[in-house]
Amino acid sequence: MGASARAQTIHMSVSDIALKNGENIEFGDVYFIAANCSSLLTATPEVEIVDGPPGVAVTVKRAMVVPRFYGCAKPVAGGKIMIAAKDVEDYSYSRMVLRVTYKTRSGNWQRSQHINVALFP
Repeated sequence: MGASARAQTIHMSVSDIALKNGENIEFGDVYFIAANCSSLLTATPEVEIVDGPPGVAVTVKRAMVVPRFYGCAKPVAGGKIMIAAKDVEDYSYSRMVLRVTYKTRSGNWQRSQHINVALFP
């Protein structure tokens, strides 16, 4: 039948970020792969902010990503988490909690990520 899941991941380059008003950054790759490095996704992962500062938006941009963390060499279907700051009027530092939903052949899987966010006007 289907291959067992080897990895679902949010690979982040950092766990602390700083954003100025109007900035949009690429935060990390998201994918869900089998042991043979093939994607198990049926759709682009989705992300939502469970808790976070006002003025911050998070999206997943569909992309082919390379799961190098698991020794895979070829790109697989997945996405890139994008974080944007808008209408930031005052400095703030807070914790943001993201929840990523992976739509796979065996149902939906969810994972969360905590990020410390410094916002600057």
